[in-house]
Amino acid sequence: MPTVSAHIATTLAAHVTDMFGVMGNGNAYLLDALADTPVSYTAVRHEAGTVAAADAYYRTCGRIAVATSTYGPGFTNTITPLAEAVKAHTPLVLVTGAAPTTGLRPWDVDQAALCRAVGAHVVTVSQDSPVASTRAVLEYALTHRTAVVLEIPYDVGGLEALDGVDTASAPLAVPAPQPPRAHDLDVAARALHAARRPLLLAGRGAFLSGAANTMRDLADRLGALTASSALGRGQFDARYDLGVAGGFGQDNAMQLATTADVVLVIGAGLNQFTMRFGALIGDDATVVQLDVEDAPTSDRVDVFVSGDARTAVEGLNARLADSASSGWRDSVTGFADGTLTTREPGDRAASDGLLDPRSLTKRLNEIIPDDRVMVTDGGHFLGWVNQYFDVASPDRFAMVGTPFQSIGLGLPSLVGSAAARPEEFSVLCTGDGGGLMALADLESAVRTVKRGVIIVYNDAAYGAEIHLYGLAGFDAHPMMISGVDFAGLARSVGADAVTVNTLDDLDVFERWVASGDDGVMLLDCRITQSLRAPYQEEVIAQNSALFAPAHA
Repeated sequence: MPTVSAHIATTLAAHVTDMFGVMGNGNAYLLDALADTPVSYTAVRHEAGTVAAADAYYRTCGRIAVATSTYGPGFTNTITPLAEAVKAHTPLVLVTGAAPTTGLRPWDVDQAALCRAVGAHVVTVSQDSPVASTRAVLEYALTHRTAVVLEIPYDVGGLEALDGVDTASAPLAVPAPQPPRAHDLDVAARALHAARRPLLLAGRGAFLSGAANTMRDLADRLGALTASSALGRGQFDARYDLGVAGGFGQDNAMQLATTADVVLVIGAGLNQFTMRFGALIGDDATVVQLDVEDAPTSDRVDVFVSGDARTAVEGLNARLADSASSGWRDSVTGFADGTLTTREPGDRAASDGLLDPRSLTKRLNEIIPDDRVMVTDGGHFLGWVNQYFDVASPDRFAMVGTPFQSIGLGLPSLVGSAAARPEEFSVLCTGDGGGLMALADLESAVRTVKRGVIIVYNDAAYGAEIHLYGLAGFDAHPMMISGVDFAGLARSVGADAVTVNTLDDLDVFERWVASGDDGVMLLDCRITQSLRAPYQEEVIAQNSALFAPAHA
């Protein structure tokens, strides 16, 4: 008779196509049962990578994925990426082993308590509930846009299942997004109708709702300028777009944004980085936010509309059908002459002879094919990545680690994004600190990515710490990373690799891209510590009061 694990595998196979995992005692029955289903299983080498890969998979294709690990230390290794997924509002399911029903063994921990500590929902399977429990975690993850853990007690996974599988493939009960209230849309429309300098600011939530086309229509109707959060790029007409809002933005463009009198925020959370720590929006501007949350996500919001973003924007378009254009976008000359969007090109080399990350990233953007799907780890280098790399749409760019301010999830994230879109060119940008932290899954990336590049911004340090604590006078020794040969490490697991000391060294990569050959190339880019990303200046300013007394 089918086991509990077999019923879980059957139910998963009816609703997901991919799983990422590390095998152990707690999930052995599940993985054995999975072999009889069409689910594609990708092995990674560290349990943190199971969740990170599933997270990046969703962010780059919009389909839920499943991670799996064993109990105890296997589960505790997943805590950081679980917290990241919760904070990123990523629907995913982690199926993990758990202590037996008889109680905790010396190597067990209270996994449910750890789940609650990071905000992840948890369901424990019983012998008579494998199908219902599996459906429940999938429905919860999709409804609440969060990470959910399905625990299989050690003495339950191999038992005969006492329920049937007749409901396993029934459609999941996921409620449709709530439509906005008419009164709230009326108030928002009045504010936009009176705008003389309207700005539309879109986040990833706008993309997930399918609002891009109707947002562009609204921007045209209002004569509005547009901008996006770092995760919302690629949704507007580039001719009138100010680019990324916040510290990743071009300074002239951000100065213009502060003159907007009405700012319509669509599916963006308005975190401190997008808001430039409060400096993005002028004091007298009216801020209207459209979001699926029940309440505004910032105290700067004046008018809040709760509900599906696409439906809300469609409602605003209908209410503003007879409104005249503000003409603001037509009055701005900075797009034509490049003063609003042009970046500093950087130098061929920094003053210390190492790579200038500005010119490096600009050149990489020119070489890498347009069909790219990019994931990034966390780190100081994000300032250059967000400023100099083009992004076609929000599902082609995932900043894994940013919501939780973590590093070390980049390499398994590349595994997930490549599984989501295997025929497109896969790109990972990571730092040397994060790259070393995730090193176990360098092999996973090289083994599983069909065609792509791993870019290591190697400044021989924890860059963010150098530019914050080092500047404040802290001892720099703990911030340094001795020279690591990432190219050599990559070759050891079968990748092509180049140590990039000058821009001319990228010629090898350019020829490789032009060849169309499959495989992975790692670029060990030796960048200077002497250049600070502009967004870091905002972080420094926010922390200056904290550090001054300690090192006065």
